Amino acid sequence: MTKVDSHLVRAREHLPHEGRQRVVIARLVPEIDCGRFAVKRIVGDEMTVEADIFTDGHDAIAAVLRYRGPGQEPWHEVPFTFVTNDRWRASFLLAELGVWEYTAVAWIDRFATWQRDLRKRLEAGQDVTVDLLIGAELIESYAGSAPEEEARWLREVAAELRSGPGAAELAFLPDLTERMRQADPRLFAVSYPRILRIVVDRERARFSTWYELFPRSCSPEPGQHGTFRDCEQWLPHIAELGFDVLYLPPIHPIGKTHRKGKNNSLVAGPDDPGSPWAIGSEEGGHDAIHPQLGTLDDFRAFIARARDYGIEIAMDLAFQCSPDHPYVRQHPEWFRKRPDGTIQYAENPPKKYQDIYPFDFESPAWRELWLELLRVVRFWIEQGIRIFRVDNPHTKPFAFWEWLIGEIKRDYPEVIFLSEAFTRPKVMYHLAKLGFTQSYTYFAWRNTKHELESYFTELTQTEVREFFRPNLWPNTPDILTEYLQTGGRPAFLIRLILAATLGASYGIYGPPYELCEATPLAPGSEEYLNSEKYEIRHWKLDAPHSIAPVIARVNRIRREHPALQQDWTLRFHPVDNEQLIAYSKTSPDKRDVIITVVNLDPHHRHAGWVTLDLAALGLPHDVPYQVHDLLTDERYIWHGAHNYVELDPHIMPAHIFLVRQRVRTEHDFEYYE
Repeated sequence: MTKVDSHLVRAREHLPHEGRQRVVIARLVPEIDCGRFAVKRIVGDEMTVEADIFTDGHDAIAAVLRYRGPGQEPWHEVPFTFVTNDRWRASFLLAELGVWEYTAVAWIDRFATWQRDLRKRLEAGQDVTVDLLIGAELIESYAGSAPEEEARWLREVAAELRSGPGAAELAFLPDLTERMRQADPRLFAVSYPRILRIVVDRERARFSTWYELFPRSCSPEPGQHGTFRDCEQWLPHIAELGFDVLYLPPIHPIGKTHRKGKNNSLVAGPDDPGSPWAIGSEEGGHDAIHPQLGTLDDFRAFIARARDYGIEIAMDLAFQCSPDHPYVRQHPEWFRKRPDGTIQYAENPPKKYQDIYPFDFESPAWRELWLELLRVVRFWIEQGIRIFRVDNPHTKPFAFWEWLIGEIKRDYPEVIFLSEAFTRPKVMYHLAKLGFTQSYTYFAWRNTKHELESYFTELTQTEVREFFRPNLWPNTPDILTEYLQTGGRPAFLIRLILAATLGASYGIYGPPYELCEATPLAPGSEEYLNSEKYEIRHWKLDAPHSIAPVIARVNRIRREHPALQQDWTLRFHPVDNEQLIAYSKTSPDKRDVIITVVNLDPHHRHAGWVTLDLAALGLPHDVPYQVHDLLTDERYIWHGAHNYVELDPHIMPAHIFLVRQRVRTEHDFEYYE
């Protein structure tokens, strides 16, 4: 064999399986990490997919988006339409909860190519006799794969085309075009190499308003341990404030060994209740109720009562144990032993948490551990829980969360998991990709205009939005920021309004926030003095400095305005004062337009000129429009893009403007809508 022959043999071995596939499908979006992870949507959303689709030469292209819903085998198809510059787009409706799939298929559309070229030749006055013969052959070839009745009709048209140029108009019959589309054998069709997924959640996954409450502090008697029945008395207040999710820290029995005392002291007094996150005692573990809170029946009754007020209960999912947890005796193999034989407690050096034992997810018995934790989640779902706030998920294996969430949502697609992971950005994003429905963010520490604009642009205008749903919390039992410590009541109002308007989902650690509690444990600390994590508190909700009326007003605005119930339309607008930030949101149909302007300085009055992107807001350049402040009920007439604002944080630090356009010529506010 010559060198040339050997090269030819090798080349033959490297021939593609099918070399006649000429169409390319590239840059399909949305697609997360080459299809490794699903994108997220809400039931009822229109799913829009785009891709670059092109071929060599000048042949026309046909392309379809394939999709199917949960448990469906056959594919549904919707044609791609050309946008510009080889970019194509297609959409379909996500009609039910669960995991959907989609992909793309494209091929050379030989009939459309023939029609296009025939029309050009006819317009140029050229002889098309041969072209009609070519078309007749093409139609006959398609007839071979069509149903009998369709095939007969196609052959009749082909015969007419063979009669000569006088039959050319038959080539453009809409009926022929449609029948040829249906009969197209899609020769040498190209399929996108991956089948992509969509996790479709219920509406509360996108739009939710959370209130965190320690049940043990709900008693009307100071110093007395609250019960679920006491918590029921709080429901009217929480509903009046406008919250639809009530999040409870762990409600399980609390260990006594190494129990923490007041202000996280290492020695507990006889009456110290301990941290709820030190889960487990002789009364039970993760599937038990703290006996002082009530019974399992009491908890179920509480869930039902909350539902009467339009409130859903969210449970804390903290996979860790106190030294007294039954698992420690029953399954010591699930915990890591130190050289001295003791069990390794939780640490974040130099901090030590002797009251908490973390699970050893590298245990040889990891399968049994995973299955038990899955059982725990299913147990609480059976009691009526459909929302879980997951404590520190970044300290457990990624593979575990992907498996557990996948198993749960396979049977309960309506379940929502909130990731409480204040950690590195890539870790937070990865957890979201693995399946967490919502995620805590860095919002609490983003205070300047630049910080807020850059961070929320990343969350809402980049690929991040496809998998990461932010839930904004200005405070938590562990987070009392310096901004809140030093900014007084205005700071609490500012961060409330920012959270509620920047994010479709937000939450507050309840009574301390509405009462503007701002005393830290020590200078430089973000821990609360007299933290509710370690003691029972008694809250006087009627305090004169409470911001509850403003909270209720803000949440009512959120409920009444679809523009604030999603994140993707968030746009920032320039202001010539660095202490003022302006941004807008619009409803999907553009009928609801909200412009928010906030003074970020809790101490001083600031003024400036806002420059709006009128085109993005659908506003005219030459017609005045009304902005109605939904916080104060004041109304202003604005003209054009540049308008003046002035905000005193000690009066009201923000405007939440509803934009109304003029619909009549009379100079009357009532003529705006």
